[in-house]
Amino acid sequence: MAQRNNIGKKSQPREFVVVGLGRFGSSVAETLIQYGHDVLGIDCSAERVQHLSRDLPHIVQLDATNAEALRQIGIGQFETAVVAISGNFESNLLATVLLRRFGVQHIITKARTRLQKTILLEVGAAQVILPEHDAGVHLARRLSSQHFIDFLEIRDGISVVEMMAPKSLFGCTLAESNLRQRLGLNVIAVNRESGIVPNPRADFRIEAGDVLLVLGRIEDVEMLRE
Repeated sequence: MAQRNNIGKKSQPREFVVVGLGRFGSSVAETLIQYGHDVLGIDCSAERVQHLSRDLPHIVQLDATNAEALRQIGIGQFETAVVAISGNFESNLLATVLLRRFGVQHIITKARTRLQKTILLEVGAAQVILPEHDAGVHLARRLSSQHFIDFLEIRDGISVVEMMAPKSLFGCTLAESNLRQRLGLNVIAVNRESGIVPNPRADFRIEAGDVLLVLGRIEDVEMLRE
């Protein structure tokens, strides 16, 4: 594999295969490379493969629904695959089935509807994302609260929320706010002009202008609204 780019490197280098190099798939592949990982990109479009060849050192043109073509490139050597064939659910489905058959253990694939998600999980996908749905939910939740800056859902409704400290907490210590007992929320970091305070202590006092990083359920965080 090619020499790795160490910019933004977060973990030990791993090998990934990304099937389908539209906007979503190519973004995933390019970002993984920036993080120092080795990526094999696959797409059936010769034009797209040629266009992306400068950004993706390892890229091949083939039909990911062709079992023999996948076998010839040794697809089974990859532990993790991202399947993102744009606008074609049948191809996404068949590619997922074939990758599982060849021994790829962790398959993340893209769907457009909840029904598609259910089917893909049934045939062996470890994770299915709905980019348009998730982006819509993300935006709506940000717009619904004047305090939310951003959030990342981890799993099962638990999120890390970046939010402006509400006035109701100004001058309170974390112990006095009683957030953990009252709402099941944990403040895991505070960003203020003087710098970031990770894992703030119970006697840490919240000030106007503080940005809180809160771990908990979105519904509970929303209860902090004024």
